[in-house]
Amino acid sequence: MKLFRNISELVALERVVKHAAIAVENGRIAWCGPEADWTGRADSTEDLGGRAVIPAFIDPHTHAVWAGDRLADFEERACGVGYEAILARGGGIRSTIAKTAAESVQNLVALARPRIGALMRSGAATIEVKSGYGFTVEAELRMLEAIRELARVVKARLVPTLLIHIPPIESREDYIEAVVNQLIPEAAARGLAQAVDVFVEREAWSAAEALRFIECARAHCLEAKLHTEQFHRVGGLELGVLERVLSLDHLEACSPEQVQLLGASQTVATILPGVTLHLGIPAAPGRALIDAGAKVAVGTDLNPGSSPLYSMSTALALAVRLNGLTPEEGLRAGTVNAAAALGLTDCGSIEPGMRADFAVLESADWRDVVYSLGTNPVRDVFIRGERV
Repeated sequence: MKLFRNISELVALERVVKHAAIAVENGRIAWCGPEADWTGRADSTEDLGGRAVIPAFIDPHTHAVWAGDRLADFEERACGVGYEAILARGGGIRSTIAKTAAESVQNLVALARPRIGALMRSGAATIEVKSGYGFTVEAELRMLEAIRELARVVKARLVPTLLIHIPPIESREDYIEAVVNQLIPEAAARGLAQAVDVFVEREAWSAAEALRFIECARAHCLEAKLHTEQFHRVGGLELGVLERVLSLDHLEACSPEQVQLLGASQTVATILPGVTLHLGIPAAPGRALIDAGAKVAVGTDLNPGSSPLYSMSTALALAVRLNGLTPEEGLRAGTVNAAAALGLTDCGSIEPGMRADFAVLESADWRDVVYSLGTNPVRDVFIRGERV
């Protein structure tokens, strides 16, 4: 057993413990509380220097595997060119799909590894990673294979999600048949995904099409979640609540009536403030969702086109400023609520029996993690009790 001591503030479940300590055994929290109350016997100790300790972050929404970049798109948008015009000449997400689909598994892993490293340095120990940049079964499976290989070479826990992103310009019906008859069954049979996510939007999939994907996912014992209400309201939120999906992500276009509907459900609302900052679109109604009773999570949405955000601490700092969360709500959104958005129950809080995943801050005050901008407030990250 190892004892981590001299903690100024320990953010445990529902409380902040002053002058605290954590005991870790076999990668799990064995005990936590005021250091003066420790009566056990430790094989070793580590002095954390009077710093604050929080649960390690869980990023519940990333697209960390991609090839190419969208720098030209970014420059054009900054000069006033519309997204539709960029897309029409081969830019936008379709350019990312073309470049990603052309890469090998090994190259995709090499490209994604430093992105995962950046998220870990920001305090993340568990990271969801989606596929979705492929218009063929083979390309999507290759992305999922890259995520599995990536999980073997990084110390963070990666949660793989099969994303049914946007339809090809031609052969929409053929692609739907390929997804339900080949892609989802094979991804499930090979253990390449834990959930299926569907982008419900005017330029993507309808609610009726998404329902078919959800039913197929569940028939193959996979969880379901939705990208929805990002730009328009096309029935995705109502479908997700009715189907009790794990999470509904984005929600920037969510109406007050939809806020109440989601607040009365058990589905997690995952908001992504990096998109608001990068694209200049309205922020998801985080404050209203929490007031309505919703469980709100926050993710980076790390991707090349709409949220090149490599830091969970920055994502939470933005959620406080843009989405109306309090510092306490922000921290919860990036830890225990983010775990719920992924269907995980063994992480997201510091309490006996949980994974010993925690972050040591530079500061003695835990609130600094959602206060500081332009610097990394995280000093060290521990995963299963080991510094990474």
